[in-house]
Amino acid sequence: MKDDQDEDRLLAVKRRMLMKGGPALLAAAGVAAMTKNAYAAEASPFPAHKRWRLVFVNHVTTNPFFVATQYGIQDACALFGCDYQWTGSQTAVVGEMVNAMNAAIASQADAIGIAIVDPEAFNAPTAAALEAGIPVFSYNADAPADSGNKRLAYIGQDLFKSGYEMGQKVVALVGSGHVALFIATPGQLNIQPRIDGAAAAIKASGKPITYEEIATGATIDEELPKIKAYYLGHQDVKGMFAVDAGSTQCVGQVMQEFNLGAKGVHGGGFDLVPRTLQSIHEGILDFTIDQQPYLQGFYTVMEMVMYLASGGLVGPADINTGLKFVVKGNVDPYLHSSTRYEGDSAKPQIVPRSGPIGA
Repeated sequence: MKDDQDEDRLLAVKRRMLMKGGPALLAAAGVAAMTKNAYAAEASPFPAHKRWRLVFVNHVTTNPFFVATQYGIQDACALFGCDYQWTGSQTAVVGEMVNAMNAAIASQADAIGIAIVDPEAFNAPTAAALEAGIPVFSYNADAPADSGNKRLAYIGQDLFKSGYEMGQKVVALVGSGHVALFIATPGQLNIQPRIDGAAAAIKASGKPITYEEIATGATIDEELPKIKAYYLGHQDVKGMFAVDAGSTQCVGQVMQEFNLGAKGVHGGGFDLVPRTLQSIHEGILDFTIDQQPYLQGFYTVMEMVMYLASGGLVGPADINTGLKFVVKGNVDPYLHSSTRYEGDSAKPQIVPRSGPIGA
């Protein structure tokens, strides 16, 4: 009924404008466009095209962190008329990722997204894909500038900068003393730059803070006992911080078990694991860092599509998906909302928001 009423009003406007000449007709067209676009567009702006097949190669395909990334991929593919494949390794085995990338090339994928977690292993497959006319984009993790990898663009957090900002937060919280920096898999390019950045910030501060880097392992089952054992052997520690989701969650669990906040010990890390968010809400952890996993999927598809649609004329460009500190003062919306954008709901929805931006 409302649509019929809108159409009747538009027809009446157009009739009146027709009597007043060309400029008024343009105005009428503007009214029609505004009415039509009051809600999201109903059709793709692109000419008809085949359903491009986009292959995403990941290092931990079943990790909960990447649920939001896959939702971002799904939503962008639905908007742009594409199909996608999610493949790679479940346990960060680089050889399995290389095999998956080579399979994508052999099957003539239209574009490839790769989490470049190794500084050299993906150079040859990337070169082969580009030679075959397949654009390659990195997401979540990127090759060093001097690695020789020729991927077209990186979509993800500035990893060294995020680690540096974490290090500055560590300095502000601790002031002096010894801190532990936990990392699941040293050397992997999705997290190694973070711990490098944190160490650089601590050094640059000039404060009397010492630090130690501790490898924890790729799964919670490995990480929790290692972090607990570290604390029991270093009970004078003033802070425990992590650069990956699993280790961050486990730092919170150890902090809670030994009531370390009451002893003046600080803690924090990365990502939005529910248990980490609850630890922040309860004052157990000081912070975590949101790296926008949904956007790492959505923006990568967007860049792929624009490259394919424009014949390579548009883009590609690096996109920093940002850094947001989640602390006790702003954690509640994360706990009280379940959305595709954070990976904890499959339901498409518009999330209402009120209050000043930045609050």
